[in-house]
Amino acid sequence: MANDVLIVDDSDFMRNLLREILEEEFEIAGEAENGVEAVELYEKNAPDLVMMDIVMPIRDGIEATTEIKDADPGANIIMCTSIGQEEKMKAAIKAGADGYITKPFQKPSVMDAIDDVISA
Repeated sequence: MANDVLIVDDSDFMRNLLREILEEEFEIAGEAENGVEAVELYEKNAPDLVMMDIVMPIRDGIEATTEIKDADPGANIIMCTSIGQEEKMKAAIKAGADGYITKPFQKPSVMDAIDDVISA
């Protein structure tokens, strides 16, 4: 089971929501607002799992996922997507995403997605 999780989202609200859902069962390895920060924090903290928003400024989640997976093919990355982003989701899966959850987040669906990725 994953122990520490990196939360990546450009929205404070979404990061707080995910932190509240996750912190009961996981250590939070860090939080990033964009793909550049996500890659830096991943390299520094080597978390077991990344919750990665797709749409972010500077570098989006798809580019950040590609970069993390190139450096560490064993990385576990779950994409956080909004309704209607199916095309972006396809690109994210191609980039190496291991799973995805859809906003608005609800704890059962977040935990199911994590279980699917970690137990795979």
